[in-house]
Amino acid sequence: MQIDDALLTRLEKLSMLKIDDAHREKVIGQLSEIVAFVDNLAQLDTTEIPDTFAMTDQPTRLREDTPQCNTKINNDILEHAPHSEDHFFIVPKIIE
Repeated sequence: MQIDDALLTRLEKLSMLKIDDAHREKVIGQLSEIVAFVDNLAQLDTTEIPDTFAMTDQPTRLREDTPQCNTKINNDILEHAPHSEDHFFIVPKIIE
């Protein structure tokens, strides 16, 4: 897949992000590297590896799931949102 300016413009629209003109070439280069890396992974032959393969025989350690609320984090995230109201993101309606 070739990353070009038209695809970056489409990705900007889909993600509702705006990339400065000064950074466009750098972002295109970084996205191209990521896609090339994923293409390399797609070429690996994994037919002999079982679906349940893990790097270790140890089970996943669990932790207690305790709810917590840090309003500073919430406010910091919403501060960067294009539109927010009453501590929620405001997004365009996509389902009629």
